[in-house]
Amino acid sequence: MTQTQSEARKAPEALAEPTKLVSAGWIALFATAWFGIWMAQLTPIQLLLPQQIEVHVQGDHWVDKVVAFGIISGIAGVCALISYPLTGALSDRTTSRFGRRRPWILSGALLFAVALLVLGLQTTMLGVGVFWSLAIIGFCMLTAALTATISDQVPVNQRGFVSGWLSAPQAVGTIAGLLLVITLSLGQFLGYTVMAVLLVALVIPFVIWTPDAVLSPADRPPFTLRALIAGFWISPKLFPDFGWTLLSRILVNFGNAFGTTLLLYFLEDGLGFKEGDPAEDALLTLTLIYMVFVVLASLILGRLSDRLGKRKMFVFGASALQAIAALLLAFIPSFDVAMIAAGLLGLGYGCFLSVDQALATQVLPFAVARGKDLGIMNIATAVPQAIAPLFGAFIVAALVGFQGLFLISAICALVGGLAVIPIRAVK
Repeated sequence: MTQTQSEARKAPEALAEPTKLVSAGWIALFATAWFGIWMAQLTPIQLLLPQQIEVHVQGDHWVDKVVAFGIISGIAGVCALISYPLTGALSDRTTSRFGRRRPWILSGALLFAVALLVLGLQTTMLGVGVFWSLAIIGFCMLTAALTATISDQVPVNQRGFVSGWLSAPQAVGTIAGLLLVITLSLGQFLGYTVMAVLLVALVIPFVIWTPDAVLSPADRPPFTLRALIAGFWISPKLFPDFGWTLLSRILVNFGNAFGTTLLLYFLEDGLGFKEGDPAEDALLTLTLIYMVFVVLASLILGRLSDRLGKRKMFVFGASALQAIAALLLAFIPSFDVAMIAAGLLGLGYGCFLSVDQALATQVLPFAVARGKDLGIMNIATAVPQAIAPLFGAFIVAALVGFQGLFLISAICALVGGLAVIPIRAVK
């Protein structure tokens, strides 16, 4: 729950509720770091990793490739399930003279980058699985600490706008990474290497030039294995707002992932685009439309949410737009309609990413556990994205086809939007 200003003045600096607006320079460094992070994570997911895995897949059917990719992603998702809250909890307890978050941001970025470099050299499925999992652990260390800086340093009435600068670079980073790898004709190793170098280069400035309050050992939460494990469970009965926010995030992210992760295969098998350039060109067109609306929605609607002091109506509206986009794809499967759906999906997901992140920071149970609690929230984003390709392939191949996949996507998004209604601490 949010502390009052009088409580914040009594709290140690590292645990106080922030009241001073962060500067434009702080936001620029924050956005630059996220640009590097998203490029390093999403370019492998969208292009490099599937190409690397396909070499080892025996079958020719697209489902075989998606299942193999889904297994690797699922293993990495299990790593994220553990790494996010664990590294968040450890950063909450860090008493380094450099601050609580900066050591974890730097070490996470370095682990992420080194794992990507070594991943580019792998020639077996085992090696790919091991080093992609290590890359995701580094990603979790880095992003758990970086996300916590919002609660640590950004006041409530600026969090929607700042969270937009977490969300907007996601779309831009995806396109930038793909264009770099494709236009420069980078191979597997060079592709991973460029992503790793850019990651470190873009994160380091935030580490160097942003402040990070030092936590006194006297103010550190209990540092025992039992305390760490116990902290991973946050009772939805005692903290219902946190529980509803977590449920909403899980469902909406599943809805988005079901609607986007198999889009290339929908273009080929659902709309009849030929494999290769025609399908890839169509996918790039849809991705560009999606990107433009994600960026606009993240920045404009995030700031509007701050000004109105309201979060829930934006989250519900964003979820409804994603549901409408999925229904259009389910019932009017054409490329023209897919372009409209891409715009609606981008508008909805961009708004959700920024406003929901701000909402999440306002329902955290304890100031001393911001990193751990936001790490749990981040699981609700990372795990659906990791396992949706596998579930989606099963739905399409074994059950109800692409129409059924998009219907399930719409249901998840809409129910996820409804889940924020019972939240009481935030309007």
